[in-house]
Amino acid sequence: MPIYEFLCQRCGHQFEKLVRVDHTAPCPACQSEEVERLLSLAAISTQKSRTQAMTGARRVAMDVKKEKDHAQAEYERNYIRDHS
Repeated sequence: MPIYEFLCQRCGHQFEKLVRVDHTAPCPACQSEEVERLLSLAAISTQKSRTQAMTGARRVAMDVKKEKDHAQAEYERNYIRDHS
């Protein structure tokens, strides 16, 4: 079953719902059945997009590791200074 985007005609709430192709979903905000199925772009995954995502994730992980290592070293310096 695909995920569709809907727009409530009564309250204007936009939401996503996992439904069968021939069904609609009531609005979660006002429970109205007056909803319009919106066109949405399909998500496409290629080797290039996966590589770019992994590269970005690795860069963020390296930055977090550097920050944690720096905080640990600072903690150890302060601990040694305070307990010597």
